[in-house]
Amino acid sequence: MMASRGYDMTPTMYSPDGRIYQVEYAMETVKRGTLALGISTRDGVILAVEEKPRTLQTKNITQKIFQVDFHIGIAAAGYIPDARVQVDGARFFSQGNKMTYDESVEVGTVAKHLADQAHQFTQYGGVRPNGVAMIIAGVDQKGESIYITDPSGTYVQFSAIAIGSDSDEVNEFLEKYYSKDMSLDDAASLAIAAINLKAEVKDNGINHIKMAKITTETKIFEKIPEADLQKYSQNTSKFSKE
Repeated sequence: MMASRGYDMTPTMYSPDGRIYQVEYAMETVKRGTLALGISTRDGVILAVEEKPRTLQTKNITQKIFQVDFHIGIAAAGYIPDARVQVDGARFFSQGNKMTYDESVEVGTVAKHLADQAHQFTQYGGVRPNGVAMIIAGVDQKGESIYITDPSGTYVQFSAIAIGSDSDEVNEFLEKYYSKDMSLDDAASLAIAAINLKAEVKDNGINHIKMAKITTETKIFEKIPEADLQKYSQNTSKFSKE
């Protein structure tokens, strides 16, 4: 790897080989974060994250899944305080769209807004890129959709995607077993199997997993309770890790 030689002092400076080091550092922060993933199906979307709980931490509270609007949620990987700030901006933007146009904002519009905001932090001195990638998922007038944004300001639509630590291997796992026609319950089971692919747990445990869903029928963001996660974990055997 070429030495930065001072080209990493600001996000506005390219290195001689065409790199922006501060953006690359932010991308590395995302890779060090615990897993987050999103899965889109004919019945809705699933958001799931790996959160390693502390012994005395309050249960049933997630730090990595956020509700943006009634029909949109976000899962984050990387530096979560940066995610909170971006989520607050997404909420403000979503409500402003509702007041201006008297209709719910599209998922892709929120993703583009977040990507534009992230890109701003690669264009000015005295700031640093956001060290977080986010999965924006929801159900709008166009149906179910999932997007990811990253610290560079890129946003891309996916049917299923994982971000964070070991995401390359998990994405290969999703490519193997994902089907657009799978049920929402099967998608939840697939999400648990995908997170447990690299997690240090036995028997498909769910104590380190938080999950939310938005169904096509209701278009309402809902956090999935632990009892349902336990039920979904019993059906992960169909997704072999071999």
